[in-house]
Amino acid sequence: MPTHEYDVVVAGAGTAGCYAAATVANEGLDVVVVERKDEEEAGHIACGDALKGASAFPKSIPKSQIEPAFTNTDVDHGRFELPSQNTAVDIPVPGELAVIDRWEYGRRIIDGAKRAGADFHYETVINDVRQDEAGRVSGLEAKRNGSQVTYESEVVVDAAGALSLLQDKADFSDATFDTNVRYSQFCSAYREIIHVDEPVEYDDALVFKPTERAAGYLWYFPRTPTEINVGLGFQMNEEPMKLVESLRNDIHNRPEFENATVEDKLGAALPTRRPYDSAVAPGYVAVGDAAGHVNPTTGGGIAGAAYAGKYAADQAIEAISAGDVSESELWEYNERVMDHFGARYAALDVYNIFTTAYDVDDLTALLASVPMEKLSEALYSGSTDVGLWLKIKTLLKSAGHWGTILDLYRTKRLADDVLDHYESYPSSPDGFEAWQRERDTLLDRVYETTGAEPKY
Repeated sequence: MPTHEYDVVVAGAGTAGCYAAATVANEGLDVVVVERKDEEEAGHIACGDALKGASAFPKSIPKSQIEPAFTNTDVDHGRFELPSQNTAVDIPVPGELAVIDRWEYGRRIIDGAKRAGADFHYETVINDVRQDEAGRVSGLEAKRNGSQVTYESEVVVDAAGALSLLQDKADFSDATFDTNVRYSQFCSAYREIIHVDEPVEYDDALVFKPTERAAGYLWYFPRTPTEINVGLGFQMNEEPMKLVESLRNDIHNRPEFENATVEDKLGAALPTRRPYDSAVAPGYVAVGDAAGHVNPTTGGGIAGAAYAGKYAADQAIEAISAGDVSESELWEYNERVMDHFGARYAALDVYNIFTTAYDVDDLTALLASVPMEKLSEALYSGSTDVGLWLKIKTLLKSAGHWGTILDLYRTKRLADDVLDHYESYPSSPDGFEAWQRERDTLLDRVYETTGAEPKY
């Protein structure tokens, strides 16, 4: 059985994996990316193609190298279609926004990691995780091109996506690594790339539309005025939804898609939950979707995954240099994630929990009455402040839904408390259990306020 020895082995050639590999290679360490797809298909990933934070990417892969995959940089707002209210509302999106060709982007980040010096092993299916007697992850077992192969390393970076197989295979019973992970915390999604003859009128917007149940939404994201990423996702804790049928029915009723042709179809699962409480174990770091690094209200996660890959690689390099790849040496990775976006995503997950407890018509009526700039602030920062006059205007516009408004206000205050708590994330594993207990107490109050079923 062939054995390959590397300083770092990365599982998965997505955004987080490629930025992790490029960061490691740029520092002169040996790194390999293990990818189950062949070289042609690598980078072909189901995605909504919307990119928030397009102006800020880690420099380990130069932005100039990926910019040609940005097909629409004129989008500047979201449009929420509310059929039950017979209206649509526009919500400004702060910061740089773009719609990308995800497959082209995938090829370019792979090329960027290769240029930095990373090796890529395609058509390699991981079967198991190697651990020593002390529980340190020391590599992977896989089948490459039909033959068994072993990878030995100082650190394994798990970039294998949502519900990563590696986490099922590894024994984390003595680690802080978050094993409180269930299918109910994820979303199932399906998307198509559709070409139309005439430009759509919303080529400067990301269009969202609620599904018949509050468990999901449809999206229409214009890559170009005539090439649209259309898709649908729903929470796995709800009754299954016929994704393809539901999407096709909605497309059929939209005049802009008459005589449209479908260029590509793909489905996937993605996390719609808070980031993992801890994404490290001895010799092991999880990144991107494999660590819940996705905005739980929108499903966006490309920029966060890129930075998670960089932060994981930075910490792996430091730990390898120190000759100590224990949790304590890798812990700063958790801190950097929580400081950058993890705290915000955890607060947003509170709103995600809120939506599971209410009827879709109540929620759309509420959406139609909320000040749009404040809603935008909440969606992207995890918190917002609504002044007295706006509160009064909202109440006047939302007669008949005041109970939901009151619950949302209470939930907003709890989301602020969660945000504050995550901003005090412990600086070492020693304070981790106490931090978790206090967080769980906050979440108990969220469930009590919303009446939602416990998610964790």
